[in-house]
Formats: sequence, C-alpha cells, structure tokens
Amino acid sequence: MTGAPAPASTAPALRAEGVRLGYDGRTVVDGLTLDLPAGKITAIVGPNACGKSTLLKGLARLLPLEAGRVLLGGADVAHLPRRELAKALGVLPQSSIAPDGIRVAELVARGRFPHQGWFGRHSSADDAVVARALEATGTAALADRPVAELSGGQRQRVWIAMVLAQETGIVLLDEPTTFLDVAHQVDLLDLLSALNETQGTTVVMVLHELNLAARYADHLVVMRDGAVVTQGEPSQVLTAEAVRAAFGLEARVVPDPVSGTPLVVPVGRTRNGGR
Repeated sequence: MTGAPAPASTAPALRAEGVRLGYDGRTVVDGLTLDLPAGKITAIVGPNACGKSTLLKGLARLLPLEAGRVLLGGADVAHLPRRELAKALGVLPQSSIAPDGIRVAELVARGRFPHQGWFGRHSSADDAVVARALEATGTAALADRPVAELSGGQRQRVWIAMVLAQETGIVLLDEPTTFLDVAHQVDLLDLLSALNETQGTTVVMVLHELNLAARYADHLVVMRDGAVVTQGEPSQVLTAEAVRAAFGLEARVVPDPVSGTPLVVPVGRTRNGGR
C-alpha cells in the first residue's frame, strides 16, 4: 500500500467486448462494450436492477459470460489461472459472507493468499500489509473481534480492508458505501482516492450516491436497462438530460459548492413542485 504511482497508460485496465450476462435464462446485459481507464477511478451508476452489479460480476469472473469477453491487459480473463487473476484484480461483491467464527485480522489476512506460496506460509511482510489495511480502514481496534459480532458498517470496512490487503493494481467494489453512515462513506472514498493517487490503483465501483460518484470519479458510466446511457468525465456527462434518461427523474444539475463537480438536485413532485 505504498509506492510511486504507476505510469499513465492509454490502454484500458479492463475491456468488455460484446458482453452478454444474465440469470436463469433472463438476459440482464446484452452486447455491452466498455473500456475502463487504467489508473483512474470509475463509478458505475444507474437505477436499481439496471445491470450495474451484474456487469461488475462479469468483469470479475464471478458470473460466467453468455457471450463476449473481458480483457485484462489484453488477456482474456476466462483463461487466466485463478491465482494470477487474484494477484491483478481485487473484488468486493455486494454480499460477502464470512466463515463462522473467523476474527477480523484472520479475514483480512485472507487477502494475502494469492501472494503466498503453494503451502500458504504467512510471513512478517504479510502481517505488515494486514496491519496497514486495518489501520487505513479504521478497523485496527477490531482485529481480535469475531466478524459476526460487528455492525454492518464495521463489517463493510473489514471486507474493504481484506481487498486492500490483496494489493492488486485493480479493485472492483460493488456498492462499497452500503451500511456506512455519511462520515464513513466520505472516509472510504477519500481512502480509495488516496490509493489511486499514490499507487495508480485502478478503482471501479458501483455507487448509488450520484453526487459522491460525481465528486470522486474521474470516469462516470451511467447505465439503464443493461446498457450504457453515457460515459466520460462527470462534468461532461452528468447532465439533467442524462439523469432523466437513466432515472426518469427531473433534476437540476449545479456546481457542487465544495468540489465544483456536478451536484444533482431532484426537482421532486410534491413539496417544491418545480417552483
């Protein structure tokens, strides 16, 4: 979790080509092609059930593709050995289940498995990485606690610590701010921003909070019905028209008084009635 930023690259960190994904015969994403820029923070936003999490699972090889392919550094992820993929790509799914009785430090240490030999020997270097991940996520004081005893917000931060301990060049996070209060949401996004700035880590995250996505993302992907409505720099693509097209919501988009990034202000249907 230390070191100089990676050199800038024009090649995408991940590329989806003609991807089709679905569940039990129902297609959710069909024919989607998308480049995710290397060394940047990408936020994927859109209404519920639009395919955001399904897309992320496909990118991470957690859900088999029905068609198309996903490229990581030019290599088809479907053909990469599991350990090699885990060294390059860290993933936090939307719902993660910890083994019964496991303690926080033990769970975070599982992020080191791809870097250990076939006999799984744990080193002092691994301990140092785990300690930094716990400290970075504000969970060091929880190290000896059983994961099952933690609040939802605490568990979420512990899972994120495990992904950080994996020390990959790319991290995929599905709704990482779930269960977190607003202060911890900002802390987490600040942490991911610092990870990106100091190490050049590519961050791809599904978010529901449009305004936080616009504030922290370099690249914004807006989805609806399994397709991309628009994508690009938030200042260019997060417009009232895009919000209407994706969410069916009338809104004003104004500069955020803190960051200057787009701030979505819903018009609503009752109290202000478009006055």
